[in-house]
This record gives sequence, C-alpha cells and structure tokens, in this order.
Amino acid sequence: MLPRPTIEAFDGHLFALGLRFEGVVIGGSALGLMGVIQRPTRDFDILVPELPLAIASAARDFARAQRQAGVDLLDDWLNNGPMQLGEVLPAGWRERVQRIFEGHALVLSTLGRSDLLKSKLFALCDRGTDLPDCIALAPTAEELAECVPWLELQDGNEQWPAHVRATLADLARRLGHGV
Repeated sequence: MLPRPTIEAFDGHLFALGLRFEGVVIGGSALGLMGVIQRPTRDFDILVPELPLAIASAARDFARAQRQAGVDLLDDWLNNGPMQLGEVLPAGWRERVQRIFEGHALVLSTLGRSDLLKSKLFALCDRGTDLPDCIALAPTAEELAECVPWLELQDGNEQWPAHVRATLADLARRLGHGV
C-alpha cells in the first residue's frame, strides 16, 4: 500500500463513521507521508496513543473493504507494534513531534528528525532491513555521531555497541561521509 492514498481513504472512512483519531506514526509509513520514500509499506506503526477499540475496529473494517476492492491490506495494518519504543526514546520526544497529515477525521504526527532517525537506525542495527530508509533520510556524519550513544544503550548484549558502530560506519560509507 502507498501511505498517502491509504491514509487519505482511511480518513474518509473515519469521517463517514463520525470517528476521530490523532496519533504519532513512525517507520516507513511516516517516511512515505513525509515524501522521504516512495515505496509501498505494509502497515502504519502508531507509537502513541494505544488505538481505541472503535478505531481498531474501523481499521479492520476498512482493510476488509480495501481487500474487496483489490488492495492488499492486512487486518492489523494500523497497529501499536512499536509502542514500547516510546519508553526508551530520548527525553522530550513528545515535544519534538511534527504534524505530517491532517484530514477531516485523522491527524498524524511523527517524531522530530533526530528521534525519527534514531528509531530508524535502531531498526537498521536490530533487524538489518531498514538500510534504504536510512539512506533516504540522508543523515549527516554529525547526525550519525549524535545517535551513537543512544543506540549503544538499546541492547544489553556486550557486542551490541561494536555492532552499532560497524553498522553506522557502513551507512556513513554508503552516504559518502568518508568513513
């Protein structure tokens, strides 16, 4: 699914139901809404708040209707999968969010650049699948260096800090930062 058309259609769905929702979205769907990437995403990761039952139900109904129209959309396309990230993000992240979509019934914000970059770099180090998104964000060498201390604390494995540094060194090289 492409983030913007999907979220615009879901906004209309919520509006027709008389529902409203405001949340913080992260991941590839946030990058798509921001125009940083153009690729399809499989879900919308809502960091906060926990999805109210009425919104979760509306999202499932919307997914079923989309599938009937030929759009491949999972029932849990709108989810709170990354909610625990909110507990470890740098202090003050809530004050740095930025609005990226405002519809008739739906308002979505995302993390500020530094926090969003940290979340994507953490995913890169943890899963190894977010390299294209990290490249698309085009972090500077200074931004990468600023992220290292936080990233190194995100896993208790004694080899994690070296893994983080090696992963970011590879990313910096790919970005042409001369590392």
